[in-house]
Amino acid sequence: MVAHNGMAHDAPISHASDSSMSHGGSSSHSMMNMVFFTASNTPLYANSWTPSSAGAYAGTCIFLIVLAVLFRTLFTLRAHLEAKWIESAMKRRYVIVEGQGANEKITSEDTNSMTGILTANGLAENVRIVQAPVKHIQPWRFGVDIPRSLITTVAVAVGYLLMLAVMTFNVGYFLSVLAGAFIGELAFGRFYHQGVMIM
Repeated sequence: MVAHNGMAHDAPISHASDSSMSHGGSSSHSMMNMVFFTASNTPLYANSWTPSSAGAYAGTCIFLIVLAVLFRTLFTLRAHLEAKWIESAMKRRYVIVEGQGANEKITSEDTNSMTGILTANGLAENVRIVQAPVKHIQPWRFGVDIPRSLITTVAVAVGYLLMLAVMTFNVGYFLSVLAGAFIGELAFGRFYHQGVMIM
């Protein structure tokens, strides 16, 4: 009878120990892996996005490649727009008719002016083309700052998505991001490095 009671008391302890080990194993499994591993069923961004076959895993890797190319494309697009905006600011001119009291406002060492303009009717000498000085910091413009902010926001979002993919420590995902960066630089690098600083 005593042995029976002892067995009865030992069973819950053993069960609790097994439950604790099982809980500890599941929690350690759910933690992020800190070493690279090769697996084709690693979730990406959500549990619902878990490749269940080799084809699905390959499609996920292709998606990451495209996402990395898009990341590179966004910075190239911003570089192109920055160059366009700077060129537009430097070429911004104002046409002022002489005799309206505006000459005093444009007499500056940093202001280049040219009298006369060639029109369809010949040379009009009563106008002055004034090139305004370009400041280091341009004024806020709706058509410039809003697109710049949108492109930067999208680029940051894509960058974080790529970072989360790399943080899974899946070798395939990591190599896919590197492949996308290589392809993006190969395709758009020559446009980006044209003397336009982004950051």
